[in-house]
Amino acid sequence: MIASTIAGFSVAVALIMAIGAQNAFVLRQGLRREYVLPVVFTCAVSDAALIAAGIAGLGAAIADRPAVLAAVRYGGVAFLLGYAVLAARRAIRPGALTPAGRPAGTLRATLLTCLAFTYLNPHVYLDTVLLLGSISRQHAYPWWFGGGAMLASVVWFAALGFGAGRLAGVLARPAAWRVVDGGVAVLMVVLAVTLLLG
Repeated sequence: MIASTIAGFSVAVALIMAIGAQNAFVLRQGLRREYVLPVVFTCAVSDAALIAAGIAGLGAAIADRPAVLAAVRYGGVAFLLGYAVLAARRAIRPGALTPAGRPAGTLRATLLTCLAFTYLNPHVYLDTVLLLGSISRQHAYPWWFGGGAMLASVVWFAALGFGAGRLAGVLARPAAWRVVDGGVAVLMVVLAVTLLLG
């Protein structure tokens, strides 16, 4: 049981650590120190639900339906490109870059954006439902494997969200936020192109 849990934790950390759309959003919220706990909680609970669905067999069912995979892929591409445009606009307009100078978004809007980054991102399904679900079935204790993967998600998002606040002093200048938002815009375009061509 412990070996399965450790394996689940290790595999999940390796998958989650790759900076993607969801991680970039958590990082940005952490840097702005805005609704960090609700965002971290939402991401961790969402990952747990998707990992559980994969272990329960949803991954195998989805893999047999190409139309569903295509819809998820193209919806994700559209969402990522739309967010790339918003990030690029923030990078171009210096007045909108300083966290202290911007009005805080509402909790509802922040959580809806967080949910969109989670559930409209095909990479999340590939990592949690399909890949972790498949690997879990190779272990004697798949649910212990899943528990380790869920724990990895909690640890990663908490570290990313709450650890980012320590960089806020460095990123207090508009020029630094321009770099962050410019990087996020480029990342979103790269992810969208990867999904489109993958």
